[in-house]
Amino acid sequence: MRKNKNQQTEVKKEEQEVSFLKRKTIKDLIAPSGIDASKIDHLEIISNTKRYARSFYVSTLPRMCTFPELFRDMYLFGDINTSIYINPIKEERSQNELNRVINELETERIVAADRGNINRESTISQKRLEAEQLRDEIAAGFNKLFEATIVSTLFTYNMEDLDRQTKMLSSDMSKTLVGIKSAWGMQEEAFQSNLPLMDNKISKSHTFDRNSMGTVFPFTTSEVGHPEGVPLGFNKQTGTPILFDNFSSTLSNYNMVIFAKSGAGKSVTMKTLVSRSSVLMGIESLALDAEGEYTIVAESLGGINVVISPTSKTIINIFDVETEVIKDEITGRDRTVLNIENKVEDVTQGLLTMAKGSTQSQEVNELTKQIIAETVAEEYAALGITSNPNSLYQQNTTGMQGNNMLAKRKKKMPTIGSWYKRLMAKAKDNTNPDYQFHYSYLLKVMKQYIREYDGQMAYFDGQSTFELLEGAPFINLDISQLEERFARPLAQQILLSWIWEKFVKKNSEDRSKATQKRVLVDEAWMLLPYPEAVDFLNKMARRARKRNVSLAIISQRFQDFYEKPEAQAVLTSSDTKLFLAQDKSEIQYLKEVFKLSEGEANFLVTCQRGEGLLKVGSDTAILRITPTRKEFEFVETNLNQLAKRRKN
Repeated sequence: MRKNKNQQTEVKKEEQEVSFLKRKTIKDLIAPSGIDASKIDHLEIISNTKRYARSFYVSTLPRMCTFPELFRDMYLFGDINTSIYINPIKEERSQNELNRVINELETERIVAADRGNINRESTISQKRLEAEQLRDEIAAGFNKLFEATIVSTLFTYNMEDLDRQTKMLSSDMSKTLVGIKSAWGMQEEAFQSNLPLMDNKISKSHTFDRNSMGTVFPFTTSEVGHPEGVPLGFNKQTGTPILFDNFSSTLSNYNMVIFAKSGAGKSVTMKTLVSRSSVLMGIESLALDAEGEYTIVAESLGGINVVISPTSKTIINIFDVETEVIKDEITGRDRTVLNIENKVEDVTQGLLTMAKGSTQSQEVNELTKQIIAETVAEEYAALGITSNPNSLYQQNTTGMQGNNMLAKRKKKMPTIGSWYKRLMAKAKDNTNPDYQFHYSYLLKVMKQYIREYDGQMAYFDGQSTFELLEGAPFINLDISQLEERFARPLAQQILLSWIWEKFVKKNSEDRSKATQKRVLVDEAWMLLPYPEAVDFLNKMARRARKRNVSLAIISQRFQDFYEKPEAQAVLTSSDTKLFLAQDKSEIQYLKEVFKLSEGEANFLVTCQRGEGLLKVGSDTAILRITPTRKEFEFVETNLNQLAKRRKN
């Protein structure tokens, strides 16, 4: 049957393409835009971004090695690829070569004995014995010899880094008595040998037996994860599950940050982590819930929900202060202290934020702060509360006497209302004209926070009506019903101070006694316009580890953190970072601060919901987080998905 003209044209075109490909070398087919191989000790790879590559081969090996330490430092060293070519040696050749080696060693031993060199004779005798033992094992089928070539290629973005990392790699490998050499004058051949083409172009081999050959396999990886912990998700590159322990001793601190655009799955991720941590590890969590998303989690875990709103009867007093247990530096024993100076500063910062208001009024200055601080200190002093822990209690004269805490009853704390009355009295008695304006300003703006005057933001005025229960698996402080622009950030700051007193400080510094706790701050970007709030967040991030507490920051606007240098301290105090899908407008800031590669940055712009980049210390993994069907019943936040489930 004859082919028509179109078919003949297609066949001819295919034949031309095949012929063209046959004329091309492997180098032409696989190379990027260009590879400059004119240098004798490195290659220059020219693509979108210029890169430098240097290939090495293993030149010397130790006499004995330990699994899996032989090439661990090479496998885990920066941006490096390593290939190992293994060829089995036939038994006949093995026997012949070993017999030759044995004969040579025996000759050397006799010469050493004749010369009276006892040390050399002993060393050669030991080598001969090992060679004979290996020969006999191979003859019996218990062992085998292999030839292996090990070649690595190191990549950097500039020549200075390439030279510096070359020295570092050589130094690291020398610790295990492994010598590496640059493939001088044959960089192109070594580079091609390190490509997945199974073509060894350099003949730099070493002989291994079966036991020593096993030490070269990379059973250790640089994957993120801990030996124990909760299953957080799957490594997309390897398919292996990632176990994450927020309180692992390998971490420099227990804090974590999660950044993602809206809808990327950050709330689902945090709910999954919180619920699994509670069930599998007994970690107690407290959420500062800005969007009302964690209510169902608290209910599912048997926790507590606390709603703070203009209409709720819940009051949390900013003046609440607690004792704390610290370890004495001299005796090493636990002792109870009351740090009233720090508490005065914390309350002052909160009242200062209130005074500045949503407009961040410029009328508030150091004189205003001084008036607030003095008045706060006087409030505690009026109740006899000092740095003495016993001053926090009043004696029960009808009960037991002495230092027995059962015989004491805690004093009522100052309130914003009592502080305001003291402020009024001080303003009335003031004769200093420099202070007159500031007293007048404070009396006007702070009136909205006072319950006696029916202030619209008086929900923090009064004695606390709620106590945190020890042992609760999850406590949710829901502030979603407060006004978003100012009332919610203000509530976040005041509640953080209260959480520190009631939830964090109660945890002992003695890790054997302390409970593992997590404080979760949702939509943390709301705090950033308020310097006092950011300052307290930084303090909490730095001090949380001593109390065995993890501070978890969740936010969708990384740019706000980037543009506020004082807020970046929170990031540096967080050893664990999780980045889910990002907006293109944000990715450059992330890339700059966390030194992300081009590939990592591109992945974060294009990844699906629930996928992200997990960085734990210096390790990184591409993560896929998939809650179970049962977990989705209380972690799902998408309203459309929730509506579908209700229909089904």
